[in-house]
Amino acid sequence: MDWFESWFNTPYYHILYKDRDFVEAENFIDKLLAEIRLPQHSTIIDLACGHGRHSVYLNQKGYTVLGLDLSEASISFDKQFENETLSFRVHDMRNPIQGEKVDAVMNLFTSFGYFDQDDDDEKVFESVAQALKPGGIFVLDFLNADYVEHTLVSESLTVKDNISFSIHKKIDNNRVIKDIRFSDNGQDFHYEEKVKLHSFEKLKSLAEKHQLSYVTRWGDYQLGSLSDNSPRCIILFQKK
Repeated sequence: MDWFESWFNTPYYHILYKDRDFVEAENFIDKLLAEIRLPQHSTIIDLACGHGRHSVYLNQKGYTVLGLDLSEASISFDKQFENETLSFRVHDMRNPIQGEKVDAVMNLFTSFGYFDQDDDDEKVFESVAQALKPGGIFVLDFLNADYVEHTLVSESLTVKDNISFSIHKKIDNNRVIKDIRFSDNGQDFHYEEKVKLHSFEKLKSLAEKHQLSYVTRWGDYQLGSLSDNSPRCIILFQKK
């Protein structure tokens, strides 16, 4: 089993990251929608939707949204939010997406770069391209590899719901590896997260191989310009 299949299906993943800034996320989506001018009632796939917070917010903004995620636990949780224009289903992003073609695909908050094999990364771009209408857009929100390499904090301890998470990070073989250890109810747990440090040039190259043209890029959730000091690498592509 790959690390993300086990880790994302545990309740501890959501406990560790429960304090993510929802206001920042919604402000980012507002700015993004203003920039890309996607008409209301457009169809959007939220690829790797997790607990569905972005899918729900996009749906509230007037879009028909399909949230996809590999985690059965997450999709089971998300089902409570479904309505006539919002649905969720279990899906591996490496596989073709069934259904009618859509106006936009969004892959937000570093939900890419998890796979060991490079051809699996390429399968994601192929799947996205096949799911989009001609002229449709793909938003890839990824980390900025240069920034990560210069700001990595190797050790930290965080307490959530009375659980102490000991976190060690390192860069190995062009991947950020996060080692997560904690105890709960007398039992010790150990999980890993591994994300490839793809450069902008690499992501652009993968996209263009599958008829996804580069449009523009940003370096943070305020849509500032990308530089070595930017925490994010947010790229807008368009289907040819």
